[in-house]
Amino acid sequence: MTQPRPFVSFLKSYALYVIAAFLALQLYFLLRVISLAYINPVSTAFERSEAWRIANLRSQVSMGNVHVKIPWLQEWRPSSAISANLKRAVIASEDTNFATHFGVEWSSIERAWNNNIKAEEQAQMRAKGSHKNVKIVGGSTITQQLAKNLFFSKERNFFRKGQELLITFELEIFVPKNRILELYLNNVEWGAGVFGAEAASRHYFSSTAARLNSNQCARLAVMLPRPKFFERNLGSVYLAERAEVIEARLSSARVP
Repeated sequence: MTQPRPFVSFLKSYALYVIAAFLALQLYFLLRVISLAYINPVSTAFERSEAWRIANLRSQVSMGNVHVKIPWLQEWRPSSAISANLKRAVIASEDTNFATHFGVEWSSIERAWNNNIKAEEQAQMRAKGSHKNVKIVGGSTITQQLAKNLFFSKERNFFRKGQELLITFELEIFVPKNRILELYLNNVEWGAGVFGAEAASRHYFSSTAARLNSNQCARLAVMLPRPKFFERNLGSVYLAERAEVIEARLSSARVP
């Protein structure tokens, strides 16, 4: 009887190791997701990556003997202490079908994909003298954004996107919708070192998340896709006009 070749044995052992490691990773993510239904996260992967970036920036600034204040603001608030209008505004602006979908809006992803292809084509045309611009957009739902913020930093690759999708479905299965929204609103970035609705309310309006008026809620919601940009451009005409549109949609937004 012939003995298996050492290289073949090595490949089999390596394959088993990779499969075991993958399953262990999935179990880790699943247990973390289940715990989120009951336990508030101390921090998210995205927040930790931003903290590291800010710490490095502070270090570089101090080495140049220039003092620049870079804030870090975050205060957890239960859903009951966050304005209902802010919840409506975020849903109206970011994810209109949040209350009814199962984590992914395939039609939105397709539209974003097609629009981003057009944006790339227009970028090539601008290089040839055309000035028409198509905005690059994403098709992520609130649940997908939460999955990304909780477990991943800014790096993107196919494995990460696949893992993000799997965690999105796990969140939808094991975490109630109102809890998903609470987690999102307490951890989403609203500026450089500004995380969560309470911190954003105090940073921009010297108010609390419970006492925002409808226009303030709409403005915060519009900032979400590009918070650092709008933090530097609070007088943006687009921000003001888009906030009016979102404010008009508040009554039709369905909060779970």
